[in-house]
Amino acid sequence: MGLLTFKGGIHPYEGKELTMDKPIEVYLPKGDMVYPLSQHIGAPAKPLVKKGDRVLAGQKIAEAGGFVSAHIHATVSGTVKCIEPRLSSGGNKVNSIVVENDGAFESVEFHEMEKPLEEMSREEIIGAIQEAGIVGMGGAGFPTHVKLSPKNVDAIDYIIVNGSECEPYLTSDYRRMLEEPEKVVKGLEIVLQLFPNASGIIAVENNKPKAIQILKEKTSDIPRIRVNTMKTKYPEGAERQLIYANTKRYVNSNMLPADAGCIVHNIDTLVAIYEAVYMGRPLMERIVTVTGDAIVNPQNYKVLLGTGFQELIDAAGGYKGEEPEKIIAGGPMMGKAIISTDIPLVKGSSAILCMQEDEVASCEPSNCIRCGRCVAVCPGRVNPSQLAKLAQKGKLDEFVEQDGMECCECGCCSYVCPAKRHLTQTIAATRKSILASRKK
Repeated sequence: MGLLTFKGGIHPYEGKELTMDKPIEVYLPKGDMVYPLSQHIGAPAKPLVKKGDRVLAGQKIAEAGGFVSAHIHATVSGTVKCIEPRLSSGGNKVNSIVVENDGAFESVEFHEMEKPLEEMSREEIIGAIQEAGIVGMGGAGFPTHVKLSPKNVDAIDYIIVNGSECEPYLTSDYRRMLEEPEKVVKGLEIVLQLFPNASGIIAVENNKPKAIQILKEKTSDIPRIRVNTMKTKYPEGAERQLIYANTKRYVNSNMLPADAGCIVHNIDTLVAIYEAVYMGRPLMERIVTVTGDAIVNPQNYKVLLGTGFQELIDAAGGYKGEEPEKIIAGGPMMGKAIISTDIPLVKGSSAILCMQEDEVASCEPSNCIRCGRCVAVCPGRVNPSQLAKLAQKGKLDEFVEQDGMECCECGCCSYVCPAKRHLTQTIAATRKSILASRKK
């Protein structure tokens, strides 16, 4: 039987050897902690504290601003310095709660599970997840309690765990699967408790044989869970491609995974679900990969949310020589280049990538040579070259007719383009413009 995969995709330099064999290290922050009120899709959270208030680790400091929103909790003890706009990894300023870290790490009392999982109601489980402020930690930051509340619970056939980690350089999920597989499996069991007709799939690329072996051992006596081995290819972990590879079901831009009978979760999200339900702990930390050829000692860190990027870079030994030409929040394919390291780690922060040279900036785009490479690798099965031309000419109706909204902004087309055209950026900007106009 061949490895599970999808049509299209690329094989970029992985860069994972820098950190894949580096065990997770716990890092305790020293500086001020910054908690943006928008760390998720949906309405910003509303502050529950004011300047001068003392807070404890685990204390809810902002409540969800609506159903599609998420609570935010302090991750250290200290005093609220201010609530003001602060720079985010997205390049914009976001209203944030700033806490002066007192270094004591005093915490509220967490209440562990009082009865077996099998005796907990659906409302109790989702309530614990919602109270913990959990969101998807692999990308968009969709509130998890919303994802776990589809219209038809009985129509969900698969809970798919994204263990592919196809983005180059990132190894945080890989280390989590190696070091804390029990939490991953128990988190999946919690979700399966909510969907009686569903089976669980932990999908892992075949460049992670140790993780596959460990997870198969941990799930060997759990009939509802299986571990699938996927072909190593980017973007194997993208939601639509992951669903197709494991179920042969298609999801387009007008659908949610639930419309295809699937729910997809990130590795860190499942660990957060486990800690919320079993231990009563809110989402306070995550694993972050600090890596790149500009870093002295690339490492995987377990970090408290709100910690500054620069603190983690310093913990990894700082830079080799001069300041790197490019620093990216996330991976090189779908991450965002940042203009300052004076920004906080948030729920969706997976990596800090520091590169000595900015290879993209040195590439001068030229005219399309009609080679068709972008079409061959596009996992969305569209024509990126044609879409970019329509976008540049402002022909939005034709852009939509040519399935421009099906682009998942993975970057494959830009990566393979011999003319170095900024295909992904052009298409992505147009998609955002169309979506914004639809909302109006």
